[in-house]
Amino acid sequence: MIRAFLSLIGGLFSFLVMGIIFSALTVGAVIWMYARDLPSYEQLASYSPPTISRIYSGEGRLIDEFAQERRLFAPIDEIPELLRAAFISAEDRNFYEHQGFDPMAMGAALRDAIVSRGQTLRGASTITQQVMKNFLLSGDRTGERKIREIILAWRVEQVLSKDQILELYMNEIFLGQNSYGVAAAAQTYFNATLDELELHQMAFLASLPQAPSDYHPVRARERVTARRNWVLGQMADNGYITREEAEHARAQPLETVQSGDIPAFRQSLPPRDYFTDEIRRQLSSTFGEAEFFTGGLSIRATVHPELQGVAAHALQRALERYDRQQGRWRGTGETLPAEALENEEAWRSALARVNVARDITLDNRWHPAVVLEVSADRARLGIEGVDETGTVERADIDWARGSLADNLDVGDVVHVRAVTRDSDGAFVRWSLRQVPEVQGGFMAMDVNTGRVIAMQGGFSYQHSVFNRATQAMRQPGSAFKPFVYAAGLDSGFSPATIVIDAPIELESAGGQIWRPTNASNRFYGPTPVRTGIEMSRNLMTVRLAQEVGMDLVAGYAERFGVYDRMQPFLANSLGSQETTLFRMVAAYAMFANGGERVEPTLVDRVQDRWGRTVYRHDQRRCVECDEAALPPGQAPWVVSQRTRVMDAVTAYQLTSMLEGAVVRGTGRNARLDVPVAGKTGTTNEARDVWFVGYTSTIVAGCYIGFDRPRPLGRGASGGGMCAPVFQEFMREAVAEFGAGRFAVPDNGRFIRIDRFSGERLNDDATGSHVVAEFFRTGEEPVFGVGALVDGGFAMGAELPLFARDERPAEVDETIETGDAPAQAEQPAGMGTLSTGGLY
Repeated sequence: MIRAFLSLIGGLFSFLVMGIIFSALTVGAVIWMYARDLPSYEQLASYSPPTISRIYSGEGRLIDEFAQERRLFAPIDEIPELLRAAFISAEDRNFYEHQGFDPMAMGAALRDAIVSRGQTLRGASTITQQVMKNFLLSGDRTGERKIREIILAWRVEQVLSKDQILELYMNEIFLGQNSYGVAAAAQTYFNATLDELELHQMAFLASLPQAPSDYHPVRARERVTARRNWVLGQMADNGYITREEAEHARAQPLETVQSGDIPAFRQSLPPRDYFTDEIRRQLSSTFGEAEFFTGGLSIRATVHPELQGVAAHALQRALERYDRQQGRWRGTGETLPAEALENEEAWRSALARVNVARDITLDNRWHPAVVLEVSADRARLGIEGVDETGTVERADIDWARGSLADNLDVGDVVHVRAVTRDSDGAFVRWSLRQVPEVQGGFMAMDVNTGRVIAMQGGFSYQHSVFNRATQAMRQPGSAFKPFVYAAGLDSGFSPATIVIDAPIELESAGGQIWRPTNASNRFYGPTPVRTGIEMSRNLMTVRLAQEVGMDLVAGYAERFGVYDRMQPFLANSLGSQETTLFRMVAAYAMFANGGERVEPTLVDRVQDRWGRTVYRHDQRRCVECDEAALPPGQAPWVVSQRTRVMDAVTAYQLTSMLEGAVVRGTGRNARLDVPVAGKTGTTNEARDVWFVGYTSTIVAGCYIGFDRPRPLGRGASGGGMCAPVFQEFMREAVAEFGAGRFAVPDNGRFIRIDRFSGERLNDDATGSHVVAEFFRTGEEPVFGVGALVDGGFAMGAELPLFARDERPAEVDETIETGDAPAQAEQPAGMGTLSTGGLY
């Protein structure tokens, strides 16, 4: 019997051993089968999640951010220990003990499923397994995927530390509201950084991974609060907090951005504007769109926030002034349906959904509003962001034709702003406003570094994102003329050279005659080059371009970056070929800095997510800046590698003449208390008006016109519409950056010249007709002026002066155009003649 018993025991043992071997082989086979094609987990060691790119002002203030997903990467040592504990307690309490998977948790989950007959199903995935699912596997709920997940989790635990795995998890996990990772979620739900989170807020975030869409803080407030409180209990059970701390946190109300108890993070940023959107456009081109939106770039912008506001308001004021002069009310074009006006809650909800501009702060913030009642003399409005309704009186729209009832209907959505007293800012009344139909652009930059300090691409970014400073291709008109004169000055002409202002005829290949005219439709006879640019004489410009050759003029325009390729037609000497305000302002900067190339930039520096500088605009070298000490009287200095695009004497002569254009010419509305040089531009029928000008430190330009070009009307001009915008901005820019006299080159001298005749005067000559012209050494003029030579220029012997009463009159602001043949019938060298620069 004993032998039989021992035999039975032996048999059972053999069976057991064989069962174990078979089971081991089976498990091994399963592991081998599912482990063959597993994705590589080595990429996790160099994890680079899609991260928000952020734009900062020069002072380090966050001004905008761009991302496809709201994700902010936070290294593990920047994640508070209590926040880590909250997620571990909620998702994987044995995280620091298991080897990637938790058999006890899996067994407990299986037991609960059996006991409840499938009614109670809970996950048993560890944090490591969730990382594998999120990074390397699909989200399929299959047994095969689960086995692969467990295998990968075990492997990863052999090569990454627990903290590395937890860092991956807490930066990748989706937590609702398009937020990935705990740093972005803290900002989304609480407008807080990780180190600002309170215990109950940490527990809330740890409640979300299980089902983010089911735990909305408003729609599922009770459910998510219960889940939060459960997490707090788990943290206490696991020893991370005391029972008293848990109870205190449970008593805290659930207040979030979504419930309106906390302002949203985006609301704490300035509204997106043309400047930061242009950075997006340019850097997306430079680095690629994917890298810009997901690379976590840190971008230091060149914008000066205060001057950006000045630029926006200066342009908006000019556009609104012109719009009101037209006398037509248009409103927003939006109307609320009758059912939305039944009660206050209804109209406020409907108004909040209307897509109208909310970024306008010209003379106080502009509010969207809805017309609730209207009569001929009064309208009652419901105003967004204001508790009480407001009224406007008929006198408020005296500038528009018709009464309030003629222009408004109940339900119309309009803009209003508060009119306040200048003395104390007290509220006076509400005023109706409208976004102008006319548009424009403005840009300002440092003449020496190319740093763009302000850019406004239209009246309102939210109304129209099209950037008219960088994207609108428009004819610069007479604002292009300085490049013609620059070519002339480098070809032997001087500011005192006489050019005949007289009729000129150019015959096209088809036999048609082009007769360009001056804006005043008058002719002024022999006139110095200086007067030609100060008074923006078309005929003198065409003669000068014809003399030096349009190929040379085109070369200058391309060298300065006005065009990539300029068509060498004579009509283009009057600014017929289209370009952008951005290019024109950058080109004028080279006049201002003495003729050195400068590249405009909206960005000082770009750093990647690791803090490495991947772009820096300023490539100048500072000599001895790294020295701890220098000998007395010695200081570091900056070495520039900029190339010269224009002779320094030419640049100064041109600047001097453009100063005259501001002092007594077409740019008089741009005058300041410091030297200013600049040029107006107005195309045929005043379809586009310009002013580009500069001080010794800052260059700025303005363009105004309709997006679909049409005449602005009689009397519209660059000097009348754009120069005041320049002046308003530059007053503040000069106060910030200063300005002085333009630098005078070494290789030349000043000589007194009669600015009407070009005659050289004695060194002691005085009077309003005297101007000190700068001449290159060796090219000083002799006394008296010369006779005319072929082409209509005087550069030599004596010429009788015209009578004093025939001297050039001040600029005539009327617009007259010459008859021009179609381009197809023009001879080589004439170009597009249907439009062009006038003054």
